[in-house]
Amino acid sequence: MKRTTSAHRLAQLLAIPRSRGLEAVVKARLVSAVLREVDRKRLTHAELAARSGLPRSAVSGILSGSLQKVTIDRLLRLVEAAGLEADIRVRRAA
Repeated sequence: MKRTTSAHRLAQLLAIPRSRGLEAVVKARLVSAVLREVDRKRLTHAELAARSGLPRSAVSGILSGSLQKVTIDRLLRLVEAAGLEADIRVRRAA
């Protein structure tokens, strides 16, 4: 069963600012999309590293869930290297 947590709820649970919760959720969604595409295309970490320009060790760490010091920029490079395109929407706060 797949469970999703909103950025707001995650921030509450971890007692962190809402923006940090949003960052964590965005990172997790980007990595999840890359992982699905890597599986679908049967890409190796070395192939993804070569396509993204990131070290293979960094790619392996990111795809294994180590996101603490990973920037959105690096994740977007992996998204592009996997042949995907990210779409970000912004709306007015309620």
